[in-house]
Amino acid sequence: MKKKRFVTGFAVLAFSALVLGACGADDNGSSNSSSESSTAQSSTAKSTTESSAKVVAGGDLQDGTYKLEEKNYSNGYRAVFEMVVKDGKITESKYDNVNENGESKTKDAEYNKNMEAKSGTNPEKYIPELNDQFLKAQSASGVEVVTGATHSSESFQNYAQQLIQAAQAGNTDTIEIDNGADLKDGTYKLEEKNYSNGYRVQFEMTVAGGKVTESNFDYIDKDGKSKQDDTEYNENMKAKSGTEPKTYIPTLNDEFVKAMGEEDGSPADVEVVTGATHSSHSFIMYAQQLVNAAEKGDTQTIEVDNIVTEK
Repeated sequence: MKKKRFVTGFAVLAFSALVLGACGADDNGSSNSSSESSTAQSSTAKSTTESSAKVVAGGDLQDGTYKLEEKNYSNGYRAVFEMVVKDGKITESKYDNVNENGESKTKDAEYNKNMEAKSGTNPEKYIPELNDQFLKAQSASGVEVVTGATHSSESFQNYAQQLIQAAQAGNTDTIEIDNGADLKDGTYKLEEKNYSNGYRVQFEMTVAGGKVTESNFDYIDKDGKSKQDDTEYNENMKAKSGTEPKTYIPTLNDEFVKAMGEEDGSPADVEVVTGATHSSHSFIMYAQQLVNAAEKGDTQTIEVDNIVTEK
């Protein structure tokens, strides 16, 4: 059985390193369409570039206040997140880490000092930065990883995405994350609802003996065929980005299973594939959702009503 990564009230916070790949859009596989970054990002909110792009698929955000909170404390803190939507736009982002007294980690002088010395940043800096990025990007995938706070940034993206999905459905029930719980055996699935550039994400994760034993992430077309088998797409992307779906997709799946086999393993430990940056971050974000589902034993398929745009 996998050891708990978090214990209520007691734990040591682990800061994991994530190697970032190229910063530009990845997956430029098809010469007759926009880059696949729009698919890989799977943004479920309209981006700041919406003025130059027409939304052709994906649910609007419903007005309301949406909340998410971690159930368990890690190193004395747990994440709480509140997102407000007004007139279909995210107007407030209140992500924080609080202790049992409800006090913010941004006010913990000793913690901030120690983390700053080790990582070059601290909660007082990166928490407001993540909230600000989310408001500007209007999407989880538009939030960039803060150097020195990789693990926290990836968690933020995951939770922001879950809140966006709730807002699309208009579901204001608080999302509870049973962080650190042992993974329950079963098969967990996530899929994007809409096709972009002819493909959408399908992701299946198998847990056996409390460990992730299989990861099947892929992009599939309307005929159920994998992007890995699209010869033209692979050739074009390889020429432009130095990698292609038939290379980076198996790599991400393999690295995820390997990472989760380690003590305190996390999807955030999966390294970004150079040349497939957006797809890598999308993979990590979706993998985290599946892990959260497995912590609760919820095998209901997660459907992502991903926004698709065209110019």
